[in-house]
Amino acid sequence: MIVYFTGTGNSRYCAQMLASHLGDELMDSFHFIRDGVAAKLLSDRPWVFVCPTYAWRVPPIFADFIRSGGFSGSREAYFVMTCGDETGNAAAFNQVLCKEKGLLYKGTLPVVMPENYIALYDAPKQAEALKIVDAAGLSLESGIACIREDRNFPVPKVGAVDRLKSGVINAAFYRFIVKANKFTVSDACVGCGKCVESCVLNNIELCGGKPVWGGRCTHCMACICTCPASAIEYGKASVGKPRYQCPEYKGIV
Repeated sequence: MIVYFTGTGNSRYCAQMLASHLGDELMDSFHFIRDGVAAKLLSDRPWVFVCPTYAWRVPPIFADFIRSGGFSGSREAYFVMTCGDETGNAAAFNQVLCKEKGLLYKGTLPVVMPENYIALYDAPKQAEALKIVDAAGLSLESGIACIREDRNFPVPKVGAVDRLKSGVINAAFYRFIVKANKFTVSDACVGCGKCVESCVLNNIELCGGKPVWGGRCTHCMACICTCPASAIEYGKASVGKPRYQCPEYKGIV
């Protein structure tokens, strides 16, 4: 079973491609996480967990989803992590997570996709984004071959800097950077509520027809990139930057 979490669609695209080529079932973790419901899933085929890379690790909300869930049947687990560049030492933490769940760790596959974290970086324009998405197919095809042949994903080379990124820097990132208090909305807002619907932590509500953010946020960028009026900003960091949403995988059956 292909189980995924996505903010702006990169990981959904990869999960859809994997499910299509492997002829496997596809499961979105969104409502389990949003509703606080522990998943109870069964698969006789390997588990393939697909998610973005947040500060060189699996997003905490997706790791908690795996920890709290029941995954019966197959004991094999692969991780596919979308990223703007690389995944640091995420593989080591994924291996520990598998051990906690009694799963046999089969490796972590980094897949470079368009940057979407506009709170810090620039997202590519549409034409460039589509080129990156298309190129990601090669990485996914190599991963598909490994899963079909019951081989582990290749072991990534990890150095001291990678361990630092996924360790101390990851912890500092969540302590000092991941906050919702910089989100603002302009008069361009039409009160459609799409930001509310897109928030996996149910952290946004409409007050007087305008979104208001609470204290929970995972910086998935779904709200700011989903807004059809581009009315949401993250302080000054997002001003003038393209909003990015990955298209659906067109080859899915």
